[in-house]
Amino acid sequence: MAIVAVGLGYPLARQVIMSFQRFGLAQQFGQAPEMVGFANYAQVLGDPAFWASLGRSVGFCLACAAATVVIGTAGAMLLTQVRRSIAVGVQIVMLVAWAMPVLSSLQVFQLLFDPRSGVVGWTLGKLGAEGMVGYNWLSDPVTFFVVAGLLITWMSVPLVVFMVYASATQLDESMMEAAQLDGADGRQRFVHIVAPSVAPVLLLVSLLQVIWDLRVFTQIHILQQSSGITDQTNVLGTFVYQIGLSGGNYGVASAAAMVMLAVSLLLTWRYIRALLTEGDAR
Repeated sequence: MAIVAVGLGYPLARQVIMSFQRFGLAQQFGQAPEMVGFANYAQVLGDPAFWASLGRSVGFCLACAAATVVIGTAGAMLLTQVRRSIAVGVQIVMLVAWAMPVLSSLQVFQLLFDPRSGVVGWTLGKLGAEGMVGYNWLSDPVTFFVVAGLLITWMSVPLVVFMVYASATQLDESMMEAAQLDGADGRQRFVHIVAPSVAPVLLLVSLLQVIWDLRVFTQIHILQQSSGITDQTNVLGTFVYQIGLSGGNYGVASAAAMVMLAVSLLLTWRYIRALLTEGDAR
């Protein structure tokens, strides 16, 4: 436990300290950092680019998390209605998709949405949307985030399916049979029996998705390299990267990262409180 505390606590404490220092490239080569108080935080909070990135991050995070949980829950419920052999086969396929490296998934999606040979544009053209043939999806912020959102949701849904399906299969079959005999339809059985039973798992996966989707970086950063609209598509993760690694201003980047942590806690506090309440009830 002490090793875990040191391993997690030291980097966090170091980042907190650095957020109050003038820490740039010179400090990387041995020059002593200078304490600047809240100047780094003032610089971050006074930067319009930060607020734009924050707005994109929160909106993108909530949209992806909601889509992932809804689609994953629906998929888990469908698996409970098929034969076990089929459910196992589907889960194996989903496990492969979930375990695929991020860069490999990015390559697949870039090929799908490629303006010259992408299957998505070609299919939409065949369906009547001729304007989408040859369309560069990454050249516009809206369609950029559509592609990024589809990618992140596709990579995240399998875990939600696994967790919700595992919880749903623990339900007492006699309760479901009794409800069916009483005339309850599928929606009523889900609302009154299944949903309350899987609620703790839904809370947990919702918490995890909000945290993961808020700190998304790799997918956005790689897609930005093909888009040419970095400033219009920055989220908090890429904003911090731009200031820190690209700009060499690690003190300001640390302050931005601490603000990002505070936003994560604000967005997930209700979920954390609900989980703690659930744990106390047990």
